[in-house]
Amino acid sequence: MKTRITELFGIEHPIVQGGMHWVGYAQMAAAVSNAGGLGLITALTLGSPEALADEIQRCRQMTDKPFGVNLTFLPAVNPPDYPGYVRAIINNGIKVVETAGNNPQQVLPALKEAGVKVVHKCTSVRHALKAEAIGCDAVSVDGFECGGHPGEDDVPNFILLPRAADELKIPFIASGGMADGRSLVAALALGAEGINMGTRFLATQEAPVHPNVKKVLLAATELDTRLVMRPLRNTERVLNNAGVERLLEKERALGANIRFADIAPEVAGVYPRIMKDGDTDAGAWSCGMVAGLIRDIPPVKVLIDRIMEEAESIVRARLGRFFEVESAQPILS
Repeated sequence: MKTRITELFGIEHPIVQGGMHWVGYAQMAAAVSNAGGLGLITALTLGSPEALADEIQRCRQMTDKPFGVNLTFLPAVNPPDYPGYVRAIINNGIKVVETAGNNPQQVLPALKEAGVKVVHKCTSVRHALKAEAIGCDAVSVDGFECGGHPGEDDVPNFILLPRAADELKIPFIASGGMADGRSLVAALALGAEGINMGTRFLATQEAPVHPNVKKVLLAATELDTRLVMRPLRNTERVLNNAGVERLLEKERALGANIRFADIAPEVAGVYPRIMKDGDTDAGAWSCGMVAGLIRDIPPVKVLIDRIMEEAESIVRARLGRFFEVESAQPILS
């Protein structure tokens, strides 16, 4: 399958593994890239530019296919060494960067000069248009269904994707609710050039997380996510658990008076306890509504091959039979 995204990134299939905190290590990125998609190392998870450089080299030992780096810009009193991360990306030959969070404009000149393609994650058409205007090569359009931060507009992908297609000139990837061949075909039909998957890749054999995490994903349904930090206008979709229930009770009790410090025990620093130690009730961790479509924990290659086979079958067989000429032969063959 050839789309503007496969051509832009030099990949076989229009499937991207989103940046995931405490998940996007070389092992995960290489598995996706080896299967024909685009794997991403999550820079801030590594903790320093030097550790990111080491992880890039480790990934190179696992795959000779294209892979990229996710670099998320977060508001912070003591911000990460973003210039150092950008230097590590450029000096180690990375050619695709997924940016997220705040506006990436300050790092674009250096990345573009080095020939790096930049795709920015957006939750609204207006943000996508801004990314296009400042020179991003593509955007990832994240609908309300997505795990992590869906923004504050609450627009699902059946509306958001065609709106993006109406407005954007650069290619975009659909994120949120993407799990299988049906997701891919639907995203392409709505104007996207590929799909971005996070939660679905978390439920694979190569995902470097505790088995408990995969077990609860397998048991979850589409009704088992919750929105937290909405009063702080930092909404995050997470998997419901005991820690999340404690957090939501604090939000109900404190109302407009709530501050981040009130919920820090359920949010700050919980990812190592969850992803590494398997304490899935420790607090809030990102999970999309797509959990309701996860029914197995396959190897990454099996998952990607299955998505592509299912997508081809849908286009050639299911959709083709809806368009018949007088000879009763499908128009699509």
